[in-house]
Amino acid sequence: KGCDVIIDFTSPASSLENLYAAAEEKKAIVIGTTGFSEEQLKKIKDLSKEIRCVLSPNMSVGVNVMFKVIRDMAKILADEYDIEIIEAHHRFKKDAPSGTAMKMAEILADSVKRDLLKVGVYARKGVIGERKKEEIGIQTIRAGDIVGEHTVMFGGLGERLEITHKAQSRDNFARGAVKAALWIVGMPHGIYDMQDVLGLR
Repeated sequence: KGCDVIIDFTSPASSLENLYAAAEEKKAIVIGTTGFSEEQLKKIKDLSKEIRCVLSPNMSVGVNVMFKVIRDMAKILADEYDIEIIEAHHRFKKDAPSGTAMKMAEILADSVKRDLLKVGVYARKGVIGERKKEEIGIQTIRAGDIVGEHTVMFGGLGERLEITHKAQSRDNFARGAVKAALWIVGMPHGIYDMQDVLGLR
């Protein structure tokens, strides 16, 4: 009760409980949890009409700059280059692909006007034939204590472009969350993300 903003990095169920508490106490909330179902996301959006909420799968400034860059790259390259996302995290991470990788896939699909439900490919095995041009691949690695790595690859004939973000500690997520908390206090009720916080729209 003695705060202005709640910062939440828990689990989907716990985040919803904290969101209800924030709404009841008229507090703002910053949520960095991933793995929400569509139904849970709808509840978050509905509740955010009553309070101020920043919801982002990744609070890192670098990752959010990467979100903007890959959107622009896709608009230029997607007609001639294949798009693949590779993400790697520690062995203890429970959801896959990561929320950040899924956000990247959504950004890329939206940028090139493709339906991610139809073109997203999450595994390849066996004799599957040639890669379809419209595919967006999202591949997952889980090993050791990797904090978080995300690479977006634009593969063409004769060349490829890759943009990678590597988190070396979790401190950058905490710094981003604090930045979001300071920003959200003065905003109208509604749901925002780190692109809004950083002025990247």
